[in-house]
Amino acid sequence: MNDWNMLVVEDEPDGQIVVARLLRHFNVEADTVSTGEDALEALSQKSYTAVIVDLNLPGMDGLELVQAIRDNGNTSRLPCIAITAYHTSAVKQQAITAGFDAYFSKPIDDTAFVREITRIVNEN
Repeated sequence: MNDWNMLVVEDEPDGQIVVARLLRHFNVEADTVSTGEDALEALSQKSYTAVIVDLNLPGMDGLELVQAIRDNGNTSRLPCIAITAYHTSAVKQQAITAGFDAYFSKPIDDTAFVREITRIVNEN
C-alpha cells in the first residue's frame, strides 16, 4: 500500500478531506479533484492505483466518468470505487452495472473500505 496513489473525485471539500485523510492514515497517497472533467485530465497526466468517485458530481456525474474511464484503453482496467451519500439498492446496482468495481455509501466504514480497496487492487 505504501506505493499506491489514489485519485479521489469528490466535489465536496469536506468529503475530499475525509477520504484523503482515511487513505493517508493507511499510507496511501491521494490526489483530489472536484469534477469528472478534472479527473479525466488528471488520469491523462499521471498513473493511479485506483479511482474513488462520488456518484453525485456537477457536470459529468460519477456514472458518466466511470464510462469514460472504461472506454479509454489506457484506463479501462483501472479499479474504480463508487461512493455516495444517496444510497439505495437501485443506485448500488446502477453503479456496479456502469462499471464500478465496488460501491460504498457514506459515511464510509473505514475498515471495510480499505479492506475492499486492497482486495480490488490486488486482483488487478
